[in-house]
Amino acid sequence: MTTTNAVQLYEDQADELMSSDMFPDRVSLLPGEKVKLNDPSASQIRILWGQGMLRDLLNGRYRVMVCGVNDEDNSHGIIAQLVDLMPTSQWSAAAVTSYAKMFHDSVAIHASGDREPYILKFDLDNLLILALLRPKGQDYFTLKDLGRGFMTVTKMLHNRRERLPVATVSFLGARSNRLVNADGSEPSFECVLRTMHEAGYCGDIYPSPQMWRVGQVGVFPSYPFPAGLDRMRQGSS
Repeated sequence: MTTTNAVQLYEDQADELMSSDMFPDRVSLLPGEKVKLNDPSASQIRILWGQGMLRDLLNGRYRVMVCGVNDEDNSHGIIAQLVDLMPTSQWSAAAVTSYAKMFHDSVAIHASGDREPYILKFDLDNLLILALLRPKGQDYFTLKDLGRGFMTVTKMLHNRRERLPVATVSFLGARSNRLVNADGSEPSFECVLRTMHEAGYCGDIYPSPQMWRVGQVGVFPSYPFPAGLDRMRQGSS
């Protein structure tokens, strides 16, 4: 007779107490698509579900962080938390904003025809921030801005192993630097991932806290998503 042992996750029968239905903030993580380890074309964006971004950055798990910045007010952005919490940082949120404004003013005089968004570098000694500068006169980023910005980020990371590993925010649910579609609404997470991946980015990404409220929807640990998702969308069994 063959017996099958059930997987036990917790000690002292705590599995019975940890039904996911009891927790409103949760995700339902699905297995990702397997890729060949020796296939250089199989580049993926790893999605850090359940990890604390600030804690990981402060603990030195990354050498580069990608986020947004503007020339008006960054006090509510992730960059403000980073420059305040990093013990080796010589920046403040006010100094970051002042530098962004000075950069924009300089560009208006000397390089007004250049393509935005620009990437500003903030060296915190233990961490390098590559910040997409929100275009002048906009109170948001567009997907086109995001794509252009990550094309530049990818070039800045190319053959620079001292700048790896790298992580980015999702740019969704942002208070200081919103990301919008052509119709002014916020794009889907998949759309953001596709835009970054098509620009060449293959680092890590941290989902926004709001994504923990859709536990009824399955999510994947990496992008591109499995091909089966597109077959389901097209109505295949």
